[in-house]
Amino acid sequence: MKITVVDRDGVEHTLAALDGWRVMEVIRDWGLPIKAECGGACACGTCHVYVDPEWMDQLPPPTDEEMDQLDQIFEVQENSRLACQILTAENLEGLRLTLAPGSELDG
Repeated sequence: MKITVVDRDGVEHTLAALDGWRVMEVIRDWGLPIKAECGGACACGTCHVYVDPEWMDQLPPPTDEEMDQLDQIFEVQENSRLACQILTAENLEGLRLTLAPGSELDG
């Protein structure tokens, strides 16, 4: 399957993904600049992404734990999600999202 990630410079990246992987892992493993400090434990907000609105209904709703993390970060929008909480699946072929401010690597 493939997902499309738009980086903070507006460049689109089409990434191959294995079924069942965390979207955060896919982004990180392809070398895109995502901080993902907690490694997928839903203990920070550094893998914050904006999911394209047409995909929001395809995703399972966020857990209370994810909502608590989103409440603690900046620039949250209605389509904000944590990439560590989205698992790739066949029905998400073509998923499109954008890296949000605050998820960039320190440099």
